[in-house]
Amino acid sequence: MADKIVVQWQNSYSVGIRLIDEQHMELIKLTNKLFTSCMAGRERSKDAFLAVIPQAVDYVGYHFGTEEKVMDRVNYPDYSRHKLEHAEFVREVFNKVEEFKAGKILTPLAFVYFLRDWVLHHIAVSDRKMGDYLINMRKNGELQKITLQVKKDEATDRYQIR
Repeated sequence: MADKIVVQWQNSYSVGIRLIDEQHMELIKLTNKLFTSCMAGRERSKDAFLAVIPQAVDYVGYHFGTEEKVMDRVNYPDYSRHKLEHAEFVREVFNKVEEFKAGKILTPLAFVYFLRDWVLHHIAVSDRKMGDYLINMRKNGELQKITLQVKKDEATDRYQIR
């Protein structure tokens, strides 16, 4: 039986930058993995959720780091606000996870919906603006003046911007 999902990638989510889109797809996969862990039954779902959440937090940090390096290199005018959104999200995730571990009422499923909604809204608004900015830079030939070295780290299978 195929796993149920809470969100599916759609082309309308694309910001037009392949590396960023691929990372967004991975965030959606992790959201679905968390959702699947919530469907394992009450006690098993808690254990599964706690096992998956560190992977999701790690990947979110990696993805935000990628976006922030790109925005910094291209002197993105909304960099500070965008970076602040990232920091606030990470802080909120850590707070929710700590509350969950401490026994406060937060169902893993409610967390999954929070994650899904935040990621989709962030992609649709903030990341779309960043993507549009980069696409306009590319059209105007301005990206050719900026060096973005992208290298795949074989140990992690992740792309790093240097």
